[in-house]
Amino acid sequence: MNSPFTRRHFLRIASAGAVVSFGVSRVNFAQNSPNSKLNIGFVGVANRAAANLEEVAREKDWVNVAALCDVDANLLEVAAAKHPSARTYADFRRMLEQKDLDAVVVSTPDHTHAVACAGALKSGRHVYCEKPLTRTISECRAVRDLAARTKRVTQLGTQIHAGKNYRRVVELVQTGAIGTVSEVHVWVGATYGGMEKPTDTPPVPAGLDWDLWLGPVPFRPYHPQYAPFHWRHWWAFGGGSLADFGCHFMDLPHWALDLRHPTAAEPVDGLPVHPESAPPWAIVRFQYPSRLSSYSHQTLPPVTLTWYHGGKQPERLTGEPREYFKSGVLFVGEKGDLLADYTRHQLLPEKDFVDFKPPAPFIPDSIGHHKEWLAAIRTGGRTTCNFDYSGALTEAALLGNVAYRVGRRIEWDADRLIARNEPAANKFIQHEYRAGWSL
Repeated sequence: MNSPFTRRHFLRIASAGAVVSFGVSRVNFAQNSPNSKLNIGFVGVANRAAANLEEVAREKDWVNVAALCDVDANLLEVAAAKHPSARTYADFRRMLEQKDLDAVVVSTPDHTHAVACAGALKSGRHVYCEKPLTRTISECRAVRDLAARTKRVTQLGTQIHAGKNYRRVVELVQTGAIGTVSEVHVWVGATYGGMEKPTDTPPVPAGLDWDLWLGPVPFRPYHPQYAPFHWRHWWAFGGGSLADFGCHFMDLPHWALDLRHPTAAEPVDGLPVHPESAPPWAIVRFQYPSRLSSYSHQTLPPVTLTWYHGGKQPERLTGEPREYFKSGVLFVGEKGDLLADYTRHQLLPEKDFVDFKPPAPFIPDSIGHHKEWLAAIRTGGRTTCNFDYSGALTEAALLGNVAYRVGRRIEWDADRLIARNEPAANKFIQHEYRAGWSL
């Protein structure tokens, strides 16, 4: 098991076999963990997954890295060398048969988030998952509901939520620094997509289990334009810039304004819809209903949120802010505007806020996004980006892609997961898995 050849051979064998059914319900795995540490398994070990692994593993007093899983034997071998006591797997379904696991971190491409999260939740494990929570809205609702039923501790990988800047922005909005807000603009400079589906069929790289990489989505031949780095370009595996960054930047208005489910979404501008590839740029508008403020307990007015990506920015953003905020959020209030990104915020116009004194901070600092999740498992507490909050956030972002792909305004029924005015949207809302896979 120590030689590269033997490890790869073992992983190929471990990846074969029938689909595993999970029905275990355990209330407290940690009681069986040595030294009261949490035994954690990791689905995905390289790139963004490696960062999650490092963040969790550094909490040495709380955590044992008990299992590592990756469909690429070469990447798995590198991670296993750093964590030699962890058991290794190619197939997360086999990993979930390991009885001593308390929790699972899912850091795979979007198209396998749902099946990995659902399997972990059904087996009684707590779950941390990279954003977006899933690839489709129907998957997202299924995972949200499963997390609620199993009462597991969950956290979405929107790490910026743990930063101090977002907290200060939320405090400014909720205490009325710019007055009532009914308009928000969210934009990112990132761009994906605009590509044609490959027609050549190069060989699968040695060590990569391509069938397992595909997981539940329909089979297509391997191509380096899909794996390991470029899958976000394609509807089959991800959702382009909106799915990637929506959960980071839309998180701020969702948090500050107590937003959950839009009532409508519509494409405003963009390139013609491509059946395979996400748009390099697009503008999409969301309508949110009135709702009760969690801070003031007053009714807040409806909100219009406009999303831009691929270098597009709101016309309202002018002067130096337009040059220096290539990604950001602009709250438009009765008394002024509030501009923010991950680490900065600014009240506009500046001359109107020269003597402004911000409120005393009242949102406690985070102990760390990953550590929040670990602490909540140990204490029975809650996380700030649990799958209820972050699931609604994910669904909203994904709805923007649905509206873009349909090409018209969608009147959204969040309870029934249907576009009331556009039956054709259903194929972009619902997931469809190939044989052998289910939630």
